[in-house]
Amino acid sequence: MAAAQDSLYLGFDFSTQQVNSVSPVRHPPATCRALRRVVAEEAARLKVVAIDGDLNVVHQNHVLFDSELPEFRTQGGVQLHADRLTVTSPVLMWVKQHGSVYWRRGASETLNQLDPDQSLYQQLQVCVFSVLDSPVWMDSSSSQQCQDLQAAAGGALRLAEITGSRAYERFTGNQIAKLRQNRLEEFQDTERISLVSSFAASLFLGGYAAIDYSDGSGMNLLDIRSRTWSEICLEATAPHLDRLLGAPLPPTSVLGPVSSYFVRRCGFSESCRVVAFTGDNPASLAGMRLQQGDIAVSLGTSDTVFLWIQQPRPALEGHVFCNPVDWQEYMALLCFKNGSLTRERVRNECTGGSWEVFSAALRETPLGNNGNIGFYFDTMEITPPAVGVHRFDSDDTEVSSVSPQVEVRALVEGQFLSRRLHAERLGYSIIPGTRVLATGGASSNKEILQVLSDVFNAPVYTIDLSNSTCLGSAYRALHAETNNQCSAVGGLIPGSTAPPSPPTLKQSVQRWKRKMWKEISQRMERRKERR
Repeated sequence: MAAAQDSLYLGFDFSTQQVNSVSPVRHPPATCRALRRVVAEEAARLKVVAIDGDLNVVHQNHVLFDSELPEFRTQGGVQLHADRLTVTSPVLMWVKQHGSVYWRRGASETLNQLDPDQSLYQQLQVCVFSVLDSPVWMDSSSSQQCQDLQAAAGGALRLAEITGSRAYERFTGNQIAKLRQNRLEEFQDTERISLVSSFAASLFLGGYAAIDYSDGSGMNLLDIRSRTWSEICLEATAPHLDRLLGAPLPPTSVLGPVSSYFVRRCGFSESCRVVAFTGDNPASLAGMRLQQGDIAVSLGTSDTVFLWIQQPRPALEGHVFCNPVDWQEYMALLCFKNGSLTRERVRNECTGGSWEVFSAALRETPLGNNGNIGFYFDTMEITPPAVGVHRFDSDDTEVSSVSPQVEVRALVEGQFLSRRLHAERLGYSIIPGTRVLATGGASSNKEILQVLSDVFNAPVYTIDLSNSTCLGSAYRALHAETNNQCSAVGGLIPGSTAPPSPPTLKQSVQRWKRKMWKEISQRMERRKERR
């Protein structure tokens, strides 16, 4: 099915963390006017992008919550409580953020009967939500609930095997468990629980929208293989929770026509349909147009790796989600705390603060660094949980220092070897046609990109991720509109560049792998001895 010539496809980004999806609409001029009205009336750090059937961006807009809607008194869109652990947002401004929304009994009737002569804010502030300040992704106050969930599942690794991740305080399942325990009366007055993604879709539908597989994968509740709610996790969280969540659906699902409220108030076409909304990371994967075998590496203060995988192997580090483009496959996400700040620290110490000298060191040292390897964790790393700087010479002897040039290459090769090895642990494998897509500040350095290309034995392309979540949502709308047969999602990013085809680093990879896991094992043993 080809995309209609007069259609637009809308992508919404409900910042700070959550990104949601899309809806195809007719009559572009009217739609752009409707977009401006929706954004002006209902947003809180909301971005929106409209694309046509050829993937051209025809309109974009945004509203900043803190400065333009000051009545909610938030900082960065959230409210930090006195315990410094609990972080919530006012639900009424939640056309925004990663979190959960608790609909009061009878709220579905309000959604079905929205008055186009009044704003959403006016109508939703009256007896619609059972919880007015819901936890968001920055909340870290549910540690006990995380421990309880892991115990019920049979341990952290078993929970990761079921849901794609070990228990995390920011994941919605654990926040639901805490809210039920601490605010039982409000919980019992709830008839539906939405993620912010499905909440926003519900507004456009005029009825409760299903949680999609991809965003549902970030709750510690969804069995990522059966793509149904895990009975073990549901029972450990709250009784009859499946009734409150509703059945999850594929992220490519067309949920239904847009609510008559938006047709009459904002000028949307009656033929506009709403596609399942999803989370920010799944939408980013779609926006980067990754395909099977690809890997995206964001080289920023922290480094982040996105993967498209077929046979996942969940671990204690990293996250596995159902894929937002092909729901029968998977995506994975890895975060590394020691990124650009560590590269800058070595630059300052070894090259006098000069990126030119840093790049020259990479050009003038050989691939494999003559057997010198190392890993550099200036602060406690996330993946893996380790700290310290360790250097090894070609005889596998740990040394306290090396020459500045060797240090530079050992750092960069070590960082990228770590990215590759942890990706492979989650089920990633390099295949013919694999591409590495690089973004972030360090992606402007050709010598760093060449090392990245060497380590992954694949060409590296540079991409701009500034609007990847909005674009990914719009791409997903077009994808669903064409019955998942459109090539819009997947394919080479326009305007990308690639270094030459690289050699391999098999020997360095294996040596680094042995050293890394030996060091981590030793650290874990020392921790056990201290307990």
